[in-house]
Amino acid sequence: MNYSVEQLAAAAGVRVDTVRYYQAQRLLPPPRRAGRRALYAESHLKLLKRIRELQRDGLPLAVIKRMVADGKGTAKRRASALERAIAEQRGEQELTRSDLASASGVSEELIAAVENAGLVEPLKVGGKPRYGAADVEMARAALSVLREGFPLTELLGLAITHASNTRDVTERAADLFDRYARRHKSGEERPDEEVVESFRRLMPAITALVAHHFQRTLIAVALARLEERGETRALEVAIDAAESGRLEVAWR
Repeated sequence: MNYSVEQLAAAAGVRVDTVRYYQAQRLLPPPRRAGRRALYAESHLKLLKRIRELQRDGLPLAVIKRMVADGKGTAKRRASALERAIAEQRGEQELTRSDLASASGVSEELIAAVENAGLVEPLKVGGKPRYGAADVEMARAALSVLREGFPLTELLGLAITHASNTRDVTERAADLFDRYARRHKSGEERPDEEVVESFRRLMPAITALVAHHFQRTLIAVALARLEERGETRALEVAIDAAESGRLEVAWR
């Protein structure tokens, strides 16, 4: 079956601009030309869906490009091994949106709004979104923030900005992983098992580092503001809480 770019985008559930962007980034091969018409094949649709699946797993495009560049041999084996490691980190994704709402206490409408803002990309099973335990934890954390009285619209705006910056940083982090974890100092590719084991070690370590850095920066800013305003008693309590370790990040 042949597709126009509009038909391809609709079949994959993406925008036409997304298809063209992937093409410009050489993630998708060029279409066949029939006169002035650009025709896409089933292989384009399959690859486009694959790219979206890998993105939902949290992989940056720079890594995805390398994973889909070669459909056979070493690259394919390494991609499969990394996908298994990613799946382990992600955990089971069996909850429906209704299940997630019930388990977290967050309404389905709010979950849908967060997804529409591009902050969460659930795994799609049979075209329907599926969630896991980590999503429940995130939803509960978000609900606890909302209960403190923060306005949803401003929080979403802040989260979108954070997500954009995080994407940029993770792209660069993935490049570092490729240069130093996937290869020996000689430049030779490491065996698949070594790469996957490195990924398993680095994921929780890097996550904890980022969380601690954000937390410490937030504490520093909060303390500085209390000091500027001369709120002596509040400053003393905040410093005591920070130094006592009661604000440590929990990593499961």
